[in-house]
Amino acid sequence: MSLRSAPPFKSFLWLMALLALIWLFFEQPFRLPVNENATPRAITLRGELGGKELNAIELFQQASPSVVNITSVALRRNFFTLNAYEIPKGTGSGFVWDEKGRIVTNFHVIEDASRVHVTLADNTTWKAVLVGASPDRDLAVLQISAPAFSLKPIPLGESGKLLVGQDVFAIGNPFGLDHTLTSGIVSALGREITALTGETITDMIQTDAAINPGNSGGPLLDSAGRLVGVNTAIYSPNGGNSGIGFAVPVDQVNMVVPELIKHGRLLKPSLGITVANDQLVQRLGIEGVLLIRIQPGSTAEKAGLRGTNQADGELVLGDIIIGINGTAIRSSSDLAKVMRGLQIGEQVTLKIIRDNEEFQVNLILEPMG
Repeated sequence: MSLRSAPPFKSFLWLMALLALIWLFFEQPFRLPVNENATPRAITLRGELGGKELNAIELFQQASPSVVNITSVALRRNFFTLNAYEIPKGTGSGFVWDEKGRIVTNFHVIEDASRVHVTLADNTTWKAVLVGASPDRDLAVLQISAPAFSLKPIPLGESGKLLVGQDVFAIGNPFGLDHTLTSGIVSALGREITALTGETITDMIQTDAAINPGNSGGPLLDSAGRLVGVNTAIYSPNGGNSGIGFAVPVDQVNMVVPELIKHGRLLKPSLGITVANDQLVQRLGIEGVLLIRIQPGSTAEKAGLRGTNQADGELVLGDIIIGINGTAIRSSSDLAKVMRGLQIGEQVTLKIIRDNEEFQVNLILEPMG
């Protein structure tokens, strides 16, 4: 029976057989015979690890027990039933500050959270309470009740002595699964970023060490394994987690954290004065900060500073601050920037213009009322 006259089923069988022969003809020549004597290749020995690698490994092993994972949940209300419920808010990192269970992290990691949990390196999880926060510095202190033997405070370094080009390492625990380590250099110093409150955070450390989103609040370490900054923000042109990282310098952290532990908030230093709006000062043709009011009982009053007042229906301008500690002051923003770097109880020297004459006044900064 010819293929043309074969029934459909037999035609199908003939076609499949023909295709199988064609496949065997073209496929078989490309198949290699099985070599039953094949064995794994010998491993090439690498030799000793380099000094830089050994340092990074040792640094990670020593510092990672101090790094924690922070998870937070937020309280929400159902639009229809008005029932309250909790939803996951976010995750971040932090580190052990002391053996009393205080944990330091970024403020934005725990902002608006109704409940916060801290997971230590030993995988134990503890409920945290807020001790204090400084939104303007993007720092917060939490408290957990973990035993002292499970807490390893991180060693502190100095950020004032950092140099561009130094090696730095970012450690985090972004998802509570395991620690991560990235390395880079200090790529710039003295940078400024804007906090959630709109205030400017000054003297930030800029690094090219990759900082993942969940690593916010984790430590930035120098090559000696000391804390030199708190990773707080990422700038990336493409919106990814690679690009320019920023860290709050440890010198600021070491100043702010004790205040948060003691007062629950950062007490800001004050001159005890009220200043005029910059636009008004510009219209008056004045360069500097015009004093409007002196707070009664303040050190400014004791130092003899004068505010603006009216005498016989005429406006009598007060003192004009044109310098503080040798730094020129041309506007209220200049004054605010300098004040952010000062501390309560510190003595400052003001350069004042009064009745077209310059003179200096020394006074002690006091807590802002």
